[in-house]
Amino acid sequence: MPTAIAVTDPDLVLASPDRHTPTATVLPVGEPQQKYPLDRALTDVHTLIEQHGYVIVLCPESAPDATVHRLHSIRSVLETDRIAILRPALPPLGLAVLALQLRQLSICDFSPGVLASSARLLAHYVYAGAVVGSVAKLDRVPVSLKAHAKSWSPNAQFAVVASPQPQLLRLTGSETPTGPAFGTRMVYAVGRHTPDWLTGVLAPAWRVQGVTRTRLPAESSRWWATGRPDNPGRIVEFAAAIPNISVLYQLVSSVRREQCHWCGLELIGDRCGFCSAPLAGEAPPEGAGAPARSALAPASGSTRTALPRAHHH
Repeated sequence: MPTAIAVTDPDLVLASPDRHTPTATVLPVGEPQQKYPLDRALTDVHTLIEQHGYVIVLCPESAPDATVHRLHSIRSVLETDRIAILRPALPPLGLAVLALQLRQLSICDFSPGVLASSARLLAHYVYAGAVVGSVAKLDRVPVSLKAHAKSWSPNAQFAVVASPQPQLLRLTGSETPTGPAFGTRMVYAVGRHTPDWLTGVLAPAWRVQGVTRTRLPAESSRWWATGRPDNPGRIVEFAAAIPNISVLYQLVSSVRREQCHWCGLELIGDRCGFCSAPLAGEAPPEGAGAPARSALAPASGSTRTALPRAHHH
C-alpha cells in the first residue's frame, strides 16, 4: 500500500484527478476532545500505520497550537517514528494542492522519507494567494503602511501572493502579480467575493491550463485575516500548481537522495521529513519532530527542464 497522506481538515482534501490517485485521510485534531477524542485519534492513526506503514500529516501553519500539540501527542503515545508532521508555509488552499500532489506521488516508487521531504521542494512551485478586500489585519505577508491605509477604502481590492515569493498589488486595472513560468492548473475558492477578476484576468495572464472551483477551507479566513469560518469575508483564494504527475515525478527524482543519520530514512534536501533532523550533524534538533522551517531550494539546472512552459494563447 502507498504511504498514507493525511490532513487535519476535510476542506484540505481536493477531488482526485483520476481513479489512480488515492484520497487523503482526515484526522480532525482541531475538533474539541468530545467530538474527536484522543483514543479515537490514536486508533485511526494506528490503523493507518498498520495498513500503509508510514503516515504523512499536513497541518496548516496557521492552525492553533492545540491542534499541533494533539498531533505530537498522538505520535508520542504511539511511540512511533512512522508519522511525519509537516507544516509548509502555504495558505490553506495551497496546502490542499500540495496534499493532492503528494497523494499523486504516493503511488510512485518513492520511499516514505523521500515523499515526505519532497513536500518542501514542491511547495516552491505552488503559486498560492488570494483576492481580498482588506489587508489591514494580514500579518503573514509583508504589507506596507501605504497598503494598510488604502485598505480602509470601502471598495478596495488587493491581489496577494504568499508563495513562492510574497507579492501585494492593489487592483486598479489589468496589472497582475508575477505568475509561474511553467504550466499549471488553478484551483480557487470563494468567500463573500466574486471571482470575476481571478477567472477573467489572472488565470489568462498566468496562462493556466484550466481552472477548478472548490470550497473555501475553514482555515482560510484565519490565515488571510478576513473573517471567521462561518463568515469568511471578502476573499477569493487561489493556488496554481503543476498538475502532471510525470512532471512532479521528474522534479523529485532528479534531486540527489541522502540518508538521514538519525532515523535512517531516505531524504532529499537538507532535512528529514519524519524526524526533522538536519542532513549534517550528530544529534537531532531540539524537539525532534518539530516542523522544519528551512526551505529546500527550487530545482535548478537539468531539473528545470522537467517543467513545461506556460501555454500561450
